[in-house]
Amino acid sequence: MRFTLNGAPAEVDAHPMKRLLDVLREECGLTGTKEGCGEGECGACTVLIDGEPVVSCLIPFAQARETEVVTIEGLGGEHPYQRAFAEFSGAQCGICTPGMILAAVALGPAPTLEEVRTGLAGNLCRCTGYEAIYRAIHSVSE
Repeated sequence: MRFTLNGAPAEVDAHPMKRLLDVLREECGLTGTKEGCGEGECGACTVLIDGEPVVSCLIPFAQARETEVVTIEGLGGEHPYQRAFAEFSGAQCGICTPGMILAAVALGPAPTLEEVRTGLAGNLCRCTGYEAIYRAIHSVSE
């Protein structure tokens, strides 16, 4: 199946009903996408498909056909949100961080605090809460 993965053409031979999360981790070697609950409730496995955040544990690989998929690796490690999460302690244990960052990227430039809260509503952090995450995201839009 062909799709664009982190800006490059990709072709992966995997069962179309295999979870996108598993294809990314096992077939593509992109382990930055984390599995949290495996039921689409925590957002840890969030990736972008055509710019929209989706929980990859609920997406059959077939739905990625001819789309553009972006994982945390696709941001290259130097994205302003990646730097801000490190600087403002928005990353704690790290399980939720890739999903949080990709959900933030989908918000576009300069989201309001309310837009951030709404946009990250499906991403759960079990460490210390959300204030550091909100500060990190807000710092990028300043």
